[in-house]
Amino acid sequence: MPELPEVETIRRDLIKQVLNKKIKKVIIKKSRLVKNPDNFFIKNLVGNKIVAIDRIGKLIIFVLQNKLYLLTHLKMTGQLIYVKKKMRTVGGHSYKSDPMNYPNKYTYVVIEFADNSNLYFNDMRTFGYMQIVNEKELELIKTKFGIEPLTKNFTFANWEKLFSNKKTNLKALLLNQQLIAGIGNIYADEICFAAKIRPTRQVNKLTKQEVKELFNQTKKIIRQAIAKRGTTFNNYVDTLGRTGNFVKHLQVYGRNNDKCKICQTTIKKIKLAGRGTHFCPQCQV
Repeated sequence: MPELPEVETIRRDLIKQVLNKKIKKVIIKKSRLVKNPDNFFIKNLVGNKIVAIDRIGKLIIFVLQNKLYLLTHLKMTGQLIYVKKKMRTVGGHSYKSDPMNYPNKYTYVVIEFADNSNLYFNDMRTFGYMQIVNEKELELIKTKFGIEPLTKNFTFANWEKLFSNKKTNLKALLLNQQLIAGIGNIYADEICFAAKIRPTRQVNKLTKQEVKELFNQTKKIIRQAIAKRGTTFNNYVDTLGRTGNFVKHLQVYGRNNDKCKICQTTIKKIKLAGRGTHFCPQCQV
């Protein structure tokens, strides 16, 4: 968390907010969150521009004017907050004000643009990171990601291959970023519920029809979540600090001990693939 729909929402917002703006200043408050030497990181950003913003799985890729790439992974609690400074007058003097009270104590990298707008990288748990890489390094990183929902290579033929001869449980497969990029704990549970299949099922024992249903529901759930600007369950907010609306549509995730919206059976929570996992014992088989 954030997962593919949240990161895609952030990417689309940032395209409107920071593209082609000259970077004036960079502040690093916690070097551990930057996977480059501080001086290298700052030197290659100041005076540069972000000319495109891409994404693979949960990884945001800022394409820089100097042919380098700024990677940003939000991990569990990371946030990218964009703030356009406004002027306020106090006692006859004008000051730049931040209407959303950013930066805060969890702001560890600040990118200031020439128009005085700022991009804040916040991370309460400090598992996220930023890193500047070259094209060769980026291509190597991309090879570690599996097929991604809603992209051209996300075909049923490619999807079906992932299930062949796998002796793992369904939840573990859906969370494996080297097989399927972008799905995390929330959407894995929701996809399983929508397909009416328990996340505990052994992958190689699923029928072809069940595999097909999982494929269709994955595309559907991810599209719906993007349309609702993601799910805010704990820390996720978009670039303007707004929460995602898909939380209202969750069927099982985070609803342990609540009644299933379909059959009224109590939603069960177990630990599976190292993660809290929610399902309906009646609707899912």
